[in-house]
Amino acid sequence: MRHTDLTQAPALLGARQVARLCAWLALTALVILWIGRCTDIDLMLVDAVYDTANHVFPWRHAWLTDTFSHVILKGLLTLAAAYFMLAAAFDAFRPRAARDAASRLRLRVVGLSALLVPLAISALKQTSDAYCPWDLARYGGHAPYLRLFDALPPGVLPGHCLPAGHASSALWLVALCVYWLPGRPGAAGKAALCALAAGGIVGWMQQLRGAHFLTHTLWSVWIACAVVLLVVLALQWQLGYRRQEALAPFIDDPVDEAA
Repeated sequence: MRHTDLTQAPALLGARQVARLCAWLALTALVILWIGRCTDIDLMLVDAVYDTANHVFPWRHAWLTDTFSHVILKGLLTLAAAYFMLAAAFDAFRPRAARDAASRLRLRVVGLSALLVPLAISALKQTSDAYCPWDLARYGGHAPYLRLFDALPPGVLPGHCLPAGHASSALWLVALCVYWLPGRPGAAGKAALCALAAGGIVGWMQQLRGAHFLTHTLWSVWIACAVVLLVVLALQWQLGYRRQEALAPFIDDPVDEAA
């Protein structure tokens, strides 16, 4: 007798949904790349918030964009991320019997995403050559304007400004959409869009300050989505693999088959 129903681990995303999300990620990556490589939208938006008469970014030290967004809001989001990371870690070492497998999977997706989204964005930022707008000679700084994949001029050090780091403090929130999966994919999509909008607003406030270009924020949004998808797939696979291993002695039992 086969106990195939016992080996079924909870899955937040099905194969068709994963394929659709991967296609969207591929398409949006090409769009963001096109914006950065083939248009001047980045420069146009920064030009619009730069005061050429006084050679300053008026929003750079404003309370909303500096104190509120960069200090207060970031602190609150960091505390929320720490809560999910600690809750997931505690549950991993001392699992609550009342928490079912699907709830545990969701908690771990959010906890791990809260850690990995900012880490991935920060790591990629440290490898980039691009400069922040306020560092550019065009806006009173010293550095050249570089598009993605442009080579650094001789003697110029990397700028380490792409993708947008501050936006990552909010972008991990996209992982919260798993609390509506798999039963309510429409609500999950809306929750994801709200989280991405929150991250986009945080990134936009940095753009007002002259800290980032639009494409810096868009790449952070893309990376956050990719990281969360990878976390979901990895944890789904791990849970299914462990359950299959645990139930292996009870599956295809020769005695049962003979009976």
